Amino acid sequence: MQFNPDQRSALVPASAAEAALNRRSIRKYAPTEIPSDEISALLEQAGKAPSAFNVQPWRFIVVRDQALKEQLSAAAYGQQQVANAPAVIVMYSDMADALARMPEAMHPDMPQEKRDAGVASFRASFESKSEAEREAWGLNQSNIALGYLLLLAEAHGFGTSPMLGFDASRVKEILGLPEHVTIPALVAIGYPAEEGFRPHRLPIETLVEHR
Repeated sequence: MQFNPDQRSALVPASAAEAALNRRSIRKYAPTEIPSDEISALLEQAGKAPSAFNVQPWRFIVVRDQALKEQLSAAAYGQQQVANAPAVIVMYSDMADALARMPEAMHPDMPQEKRDAGVASFRASFESKSEAEREAWGLNQSNIALGYLLLLAEAHGFGTSPMLGFDASRVKEILGLPEHVTIPALVAIGYPAEEGFRPHRLPIETLVEHR
């Protein structure tokens, strides 16, 4: 449904099932800004996504500055929703930072000796892996949080357009990100100014086996 700014206060969060059934990619947005507290709450909720060892390798950059959005649009091969949405969330995975922060990620209710052992075990499991292998693992984990983000955004009345078509090296250069990080997606986000195409998926019976 197109967003009417006058009805903003009437938005009621949809259920997860409703969000999953109704979500569609939106490429045109109302000029209404997203309040900072709302986007912060959305990202906090998306950050509740599960990850192996609770490592949480995902990171988010919320880009509102128009000049930066224009640069990101160029890096995304001219996709105009990057420049025209009120905000663009650049999601990236940084396993180097995640490994350094691993002690903070271990559950505080665990006995200290178990926490220490868990940290040591997790770090040891990555010692033999290359930087590329570590980041590929983190990318897979981060895609779980990406799914959470898209579903939660829909539930809260935001339209989104996740994009994989971009020059990752250029995006890293624009935002000053380390070369080793991986970028699952750029996500344009705002209040819809179009209906978007109705959801269309393959019949579930073509995708599922029961054994």
